[in-house]
Amino acid sequence: MRSRYKYFHNTSPYFVTCTVVNWIAIFTSPVMFDIIIESLRFLRETGSLKIFSYVILENHLHMIVSSEDLSNNMMRFKSYTARKIIDFAESKNNTWLLTQFKEEKKDFKNDRTYQVWQEGFHPQVIQSEEMLRQKIEYIHYNPVRRGYIDDPSNWVYSSARNYLKDDNSILEIDFITL
Repeated sequence: MRSRYKYFHNTSPYFVTCTVVNWIAIFTSPVMFDIIIESLRFLRETGSLKIFSYVILENHLHMIVSSEDLSNNMMRFKSYTARKIIDFAESKNNTWLLTQFKEEKKDFKNDRTYQVWQEGFHPQVIQSEEMLRQKIEYIHYNPVRRGYIDDPSNWVYSSARNYLKDDNSILEIDFITL
């Protein structure tokens, strides 16, 4: 199935979403969150990806990012994190999770045994300052809407702390100007 979302090759900021297959809640331990943070940190530090805002929840993540080659860098992110997640599940002999990843693998993907992420990343270009503010608020308030916390700055795996200039943020971000 083709995506209704289109990515145009430029360095505009994009709102993107990455979702675990079948919405499986795998980001429930610091080890699993760290896999995501490590990959994002690497992509940012190498200049491959600018990260303006993010939140990681139990089965998906949202970000506002830009890149000279967003499709390729999102593919790198998903490929690397999938490999690390599978390796971790294998090391813990988590047969339930591995079975889920195996059952969710698309038949046409003959080059792998498992599939961790749903297809695509649903890029939506940020077209205005108003849209940017709306998406950042959506990202930061996602854990609040889900009932996990009362204040966005209490969610460790989010850029809300960065915007408050809190020294306890776990990932540096790039601040954006439109």
